[in-house]
Amino acid sequence: MDSQEDKPGPASAAAATSQQDEANISKIESLVQAQDDTQRFVGLALLKSVLDNSPELQQNHGVVQRLWDSLPAKFLDRLLRTGSDPSKKDSKEMLGLAVSVLHTFAVLLPEGATSQPKFTDRIPRLVSAVLNGSEETVNMLLQLLYTLVSCQEGAMALVRIDDLSSITEIAPSHAIAMDILLHAWLNAMVVVDDASYLANHIDRNVQSLVASFRGTDAVTLLEFLGQLLRQASSEVIPANPKWLGAVVNYVRNLVTSRPNSAARSAYTNAAASLLRVYPSAASELIFKVEKSDENPFSYLFVNLLLIDIRSSAPLLLEQLNKPGYSNLSRRLASAFDIICIFIGHLVRSLEDESLESLVMSPDNLLKLRKGISETMSVTIEYLRDRWDATYAGAMGLHPDARSGKTETSMGSRLTLRWDSLENLADEDPFILSAVRALALWLREDENDMLRKEATGLTDMFMDLYRGSVAEKLDFRSPTLVALEALVQFEKGRNILLQHDGWKTLSQDLCEILRQNNASASNISESETSRGIEIIRVLLQVAEESNSTNEEWMDLVTAVAAWDVFLPPQDFPPPLVVLGLQVAALQLCCALLIKASIGMRKRFAHSVSALVGIATQLGKEIPREGVLREDIEDVLEVLGNLSQSI
Repeated sequence: MDSQEDKPGPASAAAATSQQDEANISKIESLVQAQDDTQRFVGLALLKSVLDNSPELQQNHGVVQRLWDSLPAKFLDRLLRTGSDPSKKDSKEMLGLAVSVLHTFAVLLPEGATSQPKFTDRIPRLVSAVLNGSEETVNMLLQLLYTLVSCQEGAMALVRIDDLSSITEIAPSHAIAMDILLHAWLNAMVVVDDASYLANHIDRNVQSLVASFRGTDAVTLLEFLGQLLRQASSEVIPANPKWLGAVVNYVRNLVTSRPNSAARSAYTNAAASLLRVYPSAASELIFKVEKSDENPFSYLFVNLLLIDIRSSAPLLLEQLNKPGYSNLSRRLASAFDIICIFIGHLVRSLEDESLESLVMSPDNLLKLRKGISETMSVTIEYLRDRWDATYAGAMGLHPDARSGKTETSMGSRLTLRWDSLENLADEDPFILSAVRALALWLREDENDMLRKEATGLTDMFMDLYRGSVAEKLDFRSPTLVALEALVQFEKGRNILLQHDGWKTLSQDLCEILRQNNASASNISESETSRGIEIIRVLLQVAEESNSTNEEWMDLVTAVAAWDVFLPPQDFPPPLVVLGLQVAALQLCCALLIKASIGMRKRFAHSVSALVGIATQLGKEIPREGVLREDIEDVLEVLGNLSQSI
């Protein structure tokens, strides 16, 4: 009984523990602040032991901050410097201890502490030490650097280092090294004052990375470059890099080496990014003519991408809410982007009419044409299913399967439980890439069967168009490219009109012309191009119709009523804007030609106004060129219409 009473209770045990912790803390503070380096080293070792083995202290933010404040930064630098010199005795142990303590504090201190100079000023020493530690120390050091460059202050500290060869040299065996560079560059580009400095810095170090991966499959390098070029702003991307050819060779080698899933993802994403950032140079390298090879690389590459899309697209719906969807959809989006660029490259080569300029033999081109058409047919089927999953509902599906209303850019919609929880169809970058490639192929390949199949997507196209804004995913331009192909035949025109296509497109055109009226010099090239694309679609509908609907004439009234074609007094509008203005007048002429005599008479004042606008516009157009011929045709048509009223 007496022995039990002599035992300390829980409260006294906790107090004793607290007293012991306080004693250890005080001892550590005394040792690390001593003048003797040996005592400091002992204090640092004790500090590491206490932090590693005291969960209670780890949760005590006040104590952690107190210990961090007591640690001299100069002593840490001395340890890192000594540890970076292999000739020094116990250098690896010193480096390991310094890195371990810094890593522990980076984890335990509050968010934001790692952006302070006491951390970021250590970055140059840490970079110098990368190649000198044990494997365990190197891994911990790289994790520490990754944490430090995740803030803008740390990113800038790394960017200011001239020599990052230790990072680039270790990258083939430690993928986190490239994560460090990626995070540092993306964070630095937001705050850097001189974008050209960062661009040169990136250029030099990517060149070093490319050299370091010589003799490897370069899968991680290609994945890294795919992310960097996709996410970095154009101002910090190197303009004419010497490493481009070597990177394309890595892509070519990987494509021809029976790649696994990770390798396919790496070369597909990298190639798409290269073609987007360096469209001319990368296209020439990837799709270059190879007369000596029966099946050139461009044929093999594009064919593999088509097979990947056809085999993966049917599985996408069931993958929507699974962790792997993001990587899978990104790879397929990149594949569609490459196909899109290849189609453009192919069209340009065919315009030459010389067999020497063909990217491959006619036989291979025919095989690819068939493969692309089959892939686009699968794409149409997937887009229809995905759109139904998001908005329309599937045939035969019980209403209870619909999960309630979801607010979207196009209003409230009933969605299905098997739709994506993160991205609805009109918010999914993969859908944009698929629509863009499909639209281009529909326009460039005169395949009536595929076009008729694609008319089943007209409701989706118009919904995407109405819901698009420049700040989000913008489907307007690819939708117009697709519609340009679909309105070539009567069924496509009828379905477009059934889905309020004329109203939607004409309203957008009027808005573009209104902006043009406000300031022709400030209207963006994309807005102007979209206006011309709208007119191509509407002009085809107007010219192929038996008559002009009354509501279509609202466009004539709008154009005639506005001073949209009167340029500023100081300077004429750009030629591309003049092209839009002439095209709008051509559309008005087409509507008036198909209008009945009675309708023309009701719009006599509008016709008179259009004559004045066309006359004024003719003064701004150069005397030679297609625009001069077009405006003279417009004036002739309007003159004849005026006489017939």
